[in-house]
Amino acid sequence: MAAGYAELLRTRHAARLLAGTLIGRLPNATGPLAVVLFTRAEGGSYVLAGVLSAVYGVFNAIGQPLLGRAVDVYGQPRVMLPSAAVSALGMALLAVVGLDPLPVAYAAMVIAGFFTPPLEGGLRALWPGVLKRADRVHAAYALDAVAQEVLFAVGPLLVTTCVALWSERWALLVINVIGVLGALSVVASPPSREWRSAPREAHWLGALRSSGMLVLIASFFFVGLALGSIAVAAVAYADEHGGGMVSSYLLSALGVGALLGGVVYGARQWPGHPENRLRLLVALLALGYLPLALTPGVVGMTLLTGVAGVFLAPALACAFVVVDGHAPRGTVTEAFSWLVTTFGVGSALGMTVVGPAVERGGPAAGFGVAGAGGVAALLVLLSTKRFLSPGGRGLVSDAVQVTAENDRNEAAQPGFRAGHQA
Repeated sequence: MAAGYAELLRTRHAARLLAGTLIGRLPNATGPLAVVLFTRAEGGSYVLAGVLSAVYGVFNAIGQPLLGRAVDVYGQPRVMLPSAAVSALGMALLAVVGLDPLPVAYAAMVIAGFFTPPLEGGLRALWPGVLKRADRVHAAYALDAVAQEVLFAVGPLLVTTCVALWSERWALLVINVIGVLGALSVVASPPSREWRSAPREAHWLGALRSSGMLVLIASFFFVGLALGSIAVAAVAYADEHGGGMVSSYLLSALGVGALLGGVVYGARQWPGHPENRLRLLVALLALGYLPLALTPGVVGMTLLTGVAGVFLAPALACAFVVVDGHAPRGTVTEAFSWLVTTFGVGSALGMTVVGPAVERGGPAAGFGVAGAGGVAALLVLLSTKRFLSPGGRGLVSDAVQVTAENDRNEAAQPGFRAGHQA
């Protein structure tokens, strides 16, 4: 298992691209927390802190697919680095000006959120050209999903460390400077500079003209909703079971489960079509979420959340493979960005809708929202089989046939078309 990942990372440029992308995404992973800490340090209320973070998140969701489309048209360096710099300047504006005048603070969040570079989608567009082999690409998607879990665990620690060493203002500045350096490392690499998207048909819907993409987006919206609701329900559960570190135990167990699942999933090649495998993985994910509503004691609940996390990273890794098969030519970065954005929007909505459920029915009702989200994600995939058919043959509007994104001659590409294992 370890040997397979080591072989992947020894591939020329692979380790640099993965590390640079993770470092470049630090501002995105830590932005909401850093903004909340800074707002409170400046004397702002929790309500204001939440609103500023929400503005950042909303405009991040808007900007990712649009910037992804720009990357597909103009290439990575022309879009990634300038957008990273502008996003960092937005955060710097907040750090320097503070909360007064408030409209400037809101404008800073709009700029920082909207111009967050689509590094995540960009990396997944680069993997096939860098790794060449289908089994390595498959492992890279799994490793990417695992690394994302690590990023979201380590990122907040870095923010709080910066606050302890310096201040909330410096935390904003330092994290975003690091993010720009990460983006620079990626776009200065030969694969990023040389990468070109396949020729694309001009269409205002872009990646969304693929019915298969719409199915994926709808399904993972509900996966995100389930995950967001778990975060809030875990806090409610902790309040009824001694408070303290209980919610941390649950969320850490969820993350550890995802790490283990992702590592194991990416360590081998799986037979069959990825579309069929995705349905199975989402079914197992839903089955993992449903028992959380039982809310047993702390030890039992920690074990349940660990099991619930096992299939998250594999489902995400498999979804990345499916995206490559269903994204219309010339839209791969945009397509990945849409999936990431929708997952994030679903998570934010889950955090919102679970509140009333917890108020009425306690933690069990909150975790019930997570189970319902998992079931809804599965139902979307099961009810739309004809649109998400194996090998990227889903229906596409305007009679546009989906082909392998990274094949300039429209030949079958390992890991992205029917008849290949991925």
